[in-house]
Amino acid sequence: MKLRPLGSSGADLPSIGLGTSRYHGGAGPLRRGIELGAWIDTAESYGSEGIVAEAVAHQRERVFVATKVSPGHLEYHSLLRAADASLRRLSTDYIDLYQVHFPSTRVPIAETMGAMETLVDQGKVRFIGVSNFSTSQLVEAQEATSRHPIVSNQVRYSLTRRDVEAELLPYCQDNDVTLIAHTPLDRGGLTARSLITRRPAIDALEQVASEVGASWAQVALAWCLSRPNVVVIPKSDKVERVEQNCASPDIVLTMDQIEMLNRVA
Repeated sequence: MKLRPLGSSGADLPSIGLGTSRYHGGAGPLRRGIELGAWIDTAESYGSEGIVAEAVAHQRERVFVATKVSPGHLEYHSLLRAADASLRRLSTDYIDLYQVHFPSTRVPIAETMGAMETLVDQGKVRFIGVSNFSTSQLVEAQEATSRHPIVSNQVRYSLTRRDVEAELLPYCQDNDVTLIAHTPLDRGGLTARSLITRRPAIDALEQVASEVGASWAQVALAWCLSRPNVVVIPKSDKVERVEQNCASPDIVLTMDQIEMLNRVA
């Protein structure tokens, strides 16, 4: 599995993670992804931390595990309690990447980031991330940290959902923040099993997939990974799809193929 720098942390992150929102596949597909070098992303609101614990049992040290704190737990002491609850559900004594799931209009970001930094100081969290933050919200969160940097922002990004390219992605690339692309297959719209995506994307995916000998999904993930500072977290309940997704970083797209895919937006 190819690695990418995790923000300014000095650590590396596999370019493919396993998403677990609305996940119903059991521990098997997750274990197979781990065997292939993938990391795992979950959240307290997903209800999947327990199955992640099962998947990483007896191999915790070799798996990068990320989870998220829900918007209702962003006050200082509430966040500390939420982290402890996630640690219990994950059956671990540390979280590799702890992320604020959504920004809050109620709790000052300085209070939330203060709790996140405390968790790092306590050794319960290795790295701090955010999720679904706009550029201005990310900047505000960064300004609220003093000891530990924000290393990632998890947002929706795919071949057909590219709003972040206008401002957020360039900012992340310029400021050593990893962009974690969730829903990179557009809820199945970028797989060969679905035709819900608009026609230009289908045509481009079909042509490039034929040229490189890969599936539509693999091409869509490889396109995301052609962007600097981007990693992806596709979700699948099936072992064979996990295997295909984990092979995506090995697909090399030419500049002409990337440009063809760029034009479908």
